Amino acid sequence: MRTPRLVLASSSPRRRDLLTHAGYAFDVDPADIDETMDVAESALAATTRLALQKAHVVLERCGRDDVVLGADTTVVVGGAILGKPANVEDAVEMLMSLSGRNHDVLTAWAVLHRGGGQSGVTRSIVRMREISRSTARAYAAGGEPLDKAGAYAAQGEGRRFIAAIAGAIDNVIGLPVSPVAAALARAGVRPAT
Repeated sequence: MRTPRLVLASSSPRRRDLLTHAGYAFDVDPADIDETMDVAESALAATTRLALQKAHVVLERCGRDDVVLGADTTVVVGGAILGKPANVEDAVEMLMSLSGRNHDVLTAWAVLHRGGGQSGVTRSIVRMREISRSTARAYAAGGEPLDKAGAYAAQGEGRRFIAAIAGAIDNVIGLPVSPVAAALARAGVRPAT
């Protein structure tokens, strides 16, 4: 029996790295959808909707035996949803809102194929250290936080701001590998190595 082709519906280098490190062979086909969140949506609902929408859009372009993985990550602090910053100043303000506080990182994922699929959400709690405005500005000016939900990279220079994580760090980076791997196995996709 032929192993289905896995397609990642994301251009995220972090998701690619996590899947590669887990041993998966896959193709990349970004969904390129409008990721605007409706103000009436909860973070959970919006993140889940976006992950499913990404996977559905790409599945429509795929072969009948392909399996598509879509994902979306959202940072939530004090009830506010933090997406990707619009610019350096926006990144600084996001970092200041996280400074010295706990926040939730929600990553929704969807594994879809022509016969159906599965989806889920993983939550991690991140405790941030106190961050001065000048430190936040210097970090943001370096560019790393500009394409990250919440304006920091747990796998990059932004890790210095993290005091503790309750939950999976790969979830904070952008893809909770354990539940995704279980869903992929049920869809017939296993690591190549």
